[in-house]
Amino acid sequence: MAPETTTPTTTPTPPDTSGLPFLLLTSRVADALAAQEREAFGRLTGLPDRRVVHVRMEQGPFTPLDASAYAGVVLGGSPYTVTDPEAQKSPEQRRVEAELTVFLRGLVDDGVPYLGLCYGIGATGLALGGVVDRTYGEPVGTTTVRVTDAGRDDPLFAGLPEVFTAFVGHKEACSELPTGAVLLATSDPCPVQAYRVGERAWVTQFHPELELDTLVERIHAYAHHGYFRPEEKDDLIASVQAADVEAAHDVLRAFVRTFG
Repeated sequence: MAPETTTPTTTPTPPDTSGLPFLLLTSRVADALAAQEREAFGRLTGLPDRRVVHVRMEQGPFTPLDASAYAGVVLGGSPYTVTDPEAQKSPEQRRVEAELTVFLRGLVDDGVPYLGLCYGIGATGLALGGVVDRTYGEPVGTTTVRVTDAGRDDPLFAGLPEVFTAFVGHKEACSELPTGAVLLATSDPCPVQAYRVGERAWVTQFHPELELDTLVERIHAYAHHGYFRPEEKDDLIASVQAADVEAAHDVLRAFVRTFG
């Protein structure tokens, strides 16, 4: 009787995505803010226009999308807050959340490179089952982020200083990680500043994509959106003028460099 043979298993090789465009998903209700976010993304990453596809989710249904056509997907910030009572959400917000839930689950399941920024923590938690609530909201301004032990071995966070400054401003945050997620960065006011799910999906609570000018524009635009009292606007702008957030930008650059 011939001995039984088995076929060795191999790990599939990820597809070569170099040269493909990156997909930038945003939901800015103001055209000027949307354009500014798109310009900052290109400037910070060094990607040429031909390698950035910008989709504004608030303008209409944006799925289905063939995620395999992109080197990676970046979900930008948003005025939406997933913990808003359902009755207070606009039809557009409910649609965006429903589409994102299905789309993000597919990205993680298929191993498509994904980076969610600020709103990304809410949307990803909604999709993957983490707990997102208003326990750890942070006012608009800066925070001190600390890279965890796991973060020091992470492809996006390994090259960062162990402690760095980043821009923040959010009403909600992750208070319990999705199953299997790895905490990469933390802070005293907000324990979950970044995590990874699987090997190719990351989210940050802080803003790697925000430059000073962009933040100031958003402070003006969102003065009456409940992030701070309108009379605090000038003091907030003054408080962030000297902030050095270059290390935070490196998270975005590392994502594009890794998968681009």
